[in-house]
Amino acid sequence: MAVTMADISKLRKLTGAGMMDCKKALEETNCDMDAAVEIIRKKGQAVAAKREDREASEGCVLSAAQDGFAALVALKCETDFVAKNEGFVALTKKILDAAMAAKCKSLEEVNALVIEGRPVSELIVEEIGKTGEKMELGGYEWLEGAGVTCYDHLGNKLSTILAFNKPVERQVGRNVAMQVASMNPISVSRADVPAEVVKQEFEIAREKARAEGKKEEMLDKIAEGRLNKFYKESCLLEQEYIMDASMTIEKYLKSVESDLVATAFKRLNLNED
Repeated sequence: MAVTMADISKLRKLTGAGMMDCKKALEETNCDMDAAVEIIRKKGQAVAAKREDREASEGCVLSAAQDGFAALVALKCETDFVAKNEGFVALTKKILDAAMAAKCKSLEEVNALVIEGRPVSELIVEEIGKTGEKMELGGYEWLEGAGVTCYDHLGNKLSTILAFNKPVERQVGRNVAMQVASMNPISVSRADVPAEVVKQEFEIAREKARAEGKKEEMLDKIAEGRLNKFYKESCLLEQEYIMDASMTIEKYLKSVESDLVATAFKRLNLNED
């Protein structure tokens, strides 16, 4: 049976595969659509197995926030070219939307999702068959709060999500989310900095002061001062607001509402900071 453009178009719609791959699959199966679909899927599985030892260092990160729940997901691939592909970005968005709907709270839960009757793993393998690149879910984060917001940086390599103690105006939340994206804080406040990090920073400051020839009895005081500087650079609420250096983030939030504070954030960056 001759393969027609209508057959090819139908198979492309079903699988998203390239025109030539669809034509070959239909020729192999004498235009049996179900068998052709299976060939396309098996091709994706074969490519996935072949590329298993490759490094997926590029990808797409997207975020969303709604009704007190925020999430971000990273789908990774091998090259920036594929990362920018419309189908690849659309798959990332589809996985994120499903994770938001299910309010997933782990990467394992995201991997277990079924979207339009098909497991996430199967959708990823199908996309592998189209591009010929290794792909994998590279990260997932979530937050809950009375107020939530998100921010995707241009290029879809960096996303942030934030939670607040109360509902927050979209632009206000976005401004703080951009702060997290830009300044990469390690915690919301100094009280949240892990004890081992505080100890390490204090000891580094002491040793630096000693190397500078400061008196032994002054080392702790100098280290405390440098630790305070570390807090101001590394804790979100104490950081200078990137849009107005005369304010900290804490003061910016208080200028909006006196009792408004950020309570948590997550940040995922596929590039080096």
